[in-house]
Formats: sequence, C-alpha cells, structure tokens
Amino acid sequence: MSAHVTSMRDALYEAPGPKTRRLTIILTSISLLLVAIGIGLVVWQFYQTGQLDAKYWEFFLKPSTWRFLGEGFLGTVKVALTSGAIALVLGVLLMLGRTSGIRPLEVVSRVIIDFFRGVPSLLLIYFFFLVIPQYGIKMSSFWMIALPVAFAASGVLAEVFRAGVNAVPKGQTEAALSIGLTKGKIMFKIILPQALRIVIPSLISQLVVVVKDTTVAYVVSYPDLLQNARVLITKYDALVSVYFVIAIIYILVNYAINELSISVSRRMGQPIISRTSENPL
Repeated sequence: MSAHVTSMRDALYEAPGPKTRRLTIILTSISLLLVAIGIGLVVWQFYQTGQLDAKYWEFFLKPSTWRFLGEGFLGTVKVALTSGAIALVLGVLLMLGRTSGIRPLEVVSRVIIDFFRGVPSLLLIYFFFLVIPQYGIKMSSFWMIALPVAFAASGVLAEVFRAGVNAVPKGQTEAALSIGLTKGKIMFKIILPQALRIVIPSLISQLVVVVKDTTVAYVVSYPDLLQNARVLITKYDALVSVYFVIAIIYILVNYAINELSISVSRRMGQPIISRTSENPL
C-alpha cells in the first residue's frame, strides 16, 4: 500500500477532468512566473542596497561560524527531542482519558486537548517565562522552551493516537470481551500496540511542527540555532545572509523529517494521519 494522506477533500471531491487540469496547469504556470518575478525583484533590491556584497557572506567561510551554528543546532535538537518525548507521553495519557469511557475524565481530557491545540506555543512560553517565576518556581531556559512546546504538541498527538485507536477494527475488541478480557487489558495488550504501529509515520511528521516551534526560543534566550544566528547578525550586521542560510538549514531539516515519515509510511503500509483526517467524534 502506498503512503497517502486521507483527507475530507479526497472523500468529497472527484478527480479533476481534462479542462480543470488544463486550467490548473495554466494558473500554476502564471503563479510560478509571478513568484519568479517577485524573487527576481527582491534579489535585485538586495543587490542595489549592497546586501549581496562579499562582506556579508565571507564570514561563512570561517570554521568558527559553522561551529557556533553547530552548537545552536545541537541545542535545537535537544529541545526538539525532549519536547517530542514529553509530548508523546502526554499525548498517550490524554488519549487514554479521552477514550476511557468515564464521562468526567473524557470531558476533562477533551478540554485539555482542545486548550493545548488552540493556544499558540508562544503564549505558553511567555506563561512559563513571565508567570511561573512569580510563584517562586525557577526553571532553566531549556525547560522554559521544552515544556511549552511539549504541551502544545501533546494536544495534536493525543488526537493522532485517538485516530490510530479508532483505526483498529472493532471486531478485535468484541472478540477480546467475549473471552473475558477487561477493557484495560484490551487497550494495552491489543489496541494500543496496533494503534502505535499505525500512527508511527504521523508521529514522525509531527516532529516538523515541534522543530518549528523551537524557533521562538529567543524569548527565553536559549542558545538554539536561531538564537545563535541572531548573535551572528549583531556581530557582522548581516541580516539577510544569516537568515537566508538559517532558513535553508531549517528547510533541509524539515524536508528530511518529512521524507523519513513518508518512507516509514510506505514500508509499514500505513497512511499518514493529518489534521484533516482526524475523527471529529
């Protein structure tokens, strides 16, 4: 089975006909031409203002520059992996609460999930940075960025896990109940292992969101890739060149994660569960 994203659009709309495909090609070509013209104008403006001069780029030839950016990249990786691990645990717990069959627990879990999904991670970071210390709780800059990002991601992962649970055939639950297994044993021994296998590609793809959320680490002055880039900008007065290189690095990292999720999806024969494929019930 090839990897694909099951979405509401696929279910509601048919494949486009010849006329629609031709119109799509024409409009896409015009759009690409306009984008190319826009990029050309931007590059020309940079050239006119001297932003393409060698002095704004030659410091990238120094090993110390890449060593400094490498240290920031390691900081980004540490935060992303830590936040991802915490989000996985919280996501499973919230999913279990949402599907527990205990009405009060289901309501509380759903409120928490919707809250974490609806509140921007930056707002959560400001909460940990400005509010938490007022109550005498001291945290390092690492945890001030790792915990908010984890909380924001946990709401999405809880729904991904729930989608995986819903994808397990109901007949297996009925068969397990018929032989006397409790609901807890059914969940942890039968449903959850299969659900985890189903959602693994989607979990990997969600790491892209976690990595992007770590870019606001400058709020708490944590030395990640973007924060170190800001130091280079201040040192060399090279705004355009530094942000251009950093953008390329982030694009390559996120592209690699996305390709990894697609590769895992193909090998496991599981579709990638996107936000548009979540079960709203």
